[in-house]
Amino acid sequence: MSSAVVNLVCRECGRTYPISPTHVCEFCFGPLEVAYDYEQIAARVTRERIQSGPPTLWRYGELLPIERDEARIDLGAGFTPLVPAPRLAAELGLGELYLKNDTVNPTGSFKDRVVAVALSKAREFGMRVASCASTGNLANSVAAHAARAGMEAYVFIPANLERVKVLATAVYGANIVAIDGTYDDVNRLCAEIVSERGDWGFANVNLRPFYSEGSKTLGFEVVEQLGWRYPDHVVVPVASGSQLTRIHRGFEELALAGLMPEPPSVRVSGAQAQGCSPVAQAFEAGRSLVRPVRPSTVAKSLAIGNPADGSYAVDVARATGGAIGAVSDDEILEAIALVARTEGIFVETAGGVTVATLAKLASQGIVRPDETVVAYLSGNGLKTVEAIEQTVDTGTVIRPSIDAFWSLLGAQAR
Repeated sequence: MSSAVVNLVCRECGRTYPISPTHVCEFCFGPLEVAYDYEQIAARVTRERIQSGPPTLWRYGELLPIERDEARIDLGAGFTPLVPAPRLAAELGLGELYLKNDTVNPTGSFKDRVVAVALSKAREFGMRVASCASTGNLANSVAAHAARAGMEAYVFIPANLERVKVLATAVYGANIVAIDGTYDDVNRLCAEIVSERGDWGFANVNLRPFYSEGSKTLGFEVVEQLGWRYPDHVVVPVASGSQLTRIHRGFEELALAGLMPEPPSVRVSGAQAQGCSPVAQAFEAGRSLVRPVRPSTVAKSLAIGNPADGSYAVDVARATGGAIGAVSDDEILEAIALVARTEGIFVETAGGVTVATLAKLASQGIVRPDETVVAYLSGNGLKTVEAIEQTVDTGTVIRPSIDAFWSLLGAQAR
């Protein structure tokens, strides 16, 4: 496959760098991004070619930074269902609402998209060790993709992570290093390790420019699944902010690649938990500067107190006419039950953040009934069952007799 990948470019000062495992500009410390030759992409990519591709994110391979097909790691990530949600829409007073159900990815979260791209690039670089700083879902995915690729894996996590997420990483044989601190402490440690071991592929550190590209497919897929039509408004969970900014970039790239006749006018809104809402606070205060916070929320997968792309997420929301809201832990847990009861999808706490924020923005008139709306559900509820243990009715124990059952039924009818 001939590549349309040109180089890395600094988002802040525009300096360019050769394609390599690096993520920060040496001059201004701005983040590096992958640059493409869109004329080359437009000359060979069509909607028909995409639609005849595999039912995974690799159907958009021409728009991703992997230059050799044989380097791809394919666990089947991506091209997840876009589910109409009429009952949830009715509850929220909305019209055409869809749920992008990324809970069905191979390890149960959208992280399979970004990891598939990052570790495929690590293989191109000849790296033998896969690694990451994680709040849980990324650890699961790095461990699984490393196993698939025959790579050794080291994952670094906060020590207070949900038990299920730790077990779902350990089963793949990854080396787990739990840190007595927050995610931000873990991330700082990983940055120090990268400076000593540049031959290790840290998905969200030295591979970050390539890792981020995986989230663009969430934008590509929604447009294709709507019949090559942009939605009017999307609501995205915000941790580092990368997912939100890359979804927006995905919409833009479809026009740059000639796959859509005009640039998007999609309103992009973000969702955070009040216990870790530095991006929502910046948006509310009317500034782009995101001030770090110390997280304390049930939504641990979004608990990044110093988000790397937070200011860019604020800028995207503001520029597109969206908003960034924050919701309480009680609202998050209520929203998990709401989407399960109305649409049959069990989401983890991050999904609860998204749906609760969607409800809040709808009640404020920011998300409107006349819009085609997509809410991104990023992770499976089976990963965070302990969060809802005290909020759901787990049933009644009876004797194994029909009389006991009729008695229970009568009691419930009263």
